[in-house]
Amino acid sequence: MRTKGAPYAFLAPALVLFAAFLAAPIVYAGYLSLRRVKVSGLGLGAGARTEVWAGLSNYARSLTDPEFVPSVLRVGAYGLIVVPAMLGLALVMALLLDAGRTRVGTFARTSIFLPYAVPAVIASLLWGFLYLPRVSPIVDVLDAVGVTAPDALSSSWVLYAVANIAIWGGAGFNMIVLYTALRAIPTDLFEAARIDGASDVQIALRIKIPIIGPSLVMTFLFSLIATLQVFAEPMTLRPLSNTISTTWTPLMKVYRDAFVRNDIYSAAATSVIIAAATFVISYGFLKLVGSRAFSQEN
Repeated sequence: MRTKGAPYAFLAPALVLFAAFLAAPIVYAGYLSLRRVKVSGLGLGAGARTEVWAGLSNYARSLTDPEFVPSVLRVGAYGLIVVPAMLGLALVMALLLDAGRTRVGTFARTSIFLPYAVPAVIASLLWGFLYLPRVSPIVDVLDAVGVTAPDALSSSWVLYAVANIAIWGGAGFNMIVLYTALRAIPTDLFEAARIDGASDVQIALRIKIPIIGPSLVMTFLFSLIATLQVFAEPMTLRPLSNTISTTWTPLMKVYRDAFVRNDIYSAAATSVIIAAATFVISYGFLKLVGSRAFSQEN
């Protein structure tokens, strides 16, 4: 009997933390999204403001907010830049390290991974000062060679400036995941391919990349989820530029509604919409490519 209960005893702390800090907040956010405050009279005094049932009105307000759709489109454009660039760089670096083209493998892996260890807020502050023309050494170097640097925080470039921070911070993590998958491939396959006259590029395209397909799917999914939840980078850069509004991304809109306008009910509804959209897109992507990517594991 004691042996049968041991696994549950080990799982109990994790389950308690999961229920208290993940499941319960999700349920509470769903509850708040269906409520609203009813104000009586001037809204002063005891009982003047009461919480009542709102149904789906908060969701309707969030979806019809004129600032919501532009923020979603902005995140979509951001994702089209970040995800392909970040995964492309990660794949190229992983293939180069696995092919033995660099003599400093451990140092190279650590150097590439190191930006991922920098918190997003700190990375955004560092890049923010590099973007500012008056204090940026990059601008000084370009000016010295006669090249006019663009204003990275202008309306035309700010999307790429935010995307650059995400790529710089995330490429190293994805590189490690892909490199680990590459190292698990039996070397006999490469030796047989070289005997047949295959070059390193052909081995990479026809053997390595197809085999690490599941790892590519996983990194793409993680990158997609992170893209839909982008918040820290634009929020940190916002004081440095007037081109980033308080609703630049959907999560920034949630923050504004909850902590600036004190409308936690609308913020909760928007949060549920973002969570549902993230789940649908992630599940749809897995259903679309999962059977092909993971077929070799069956």
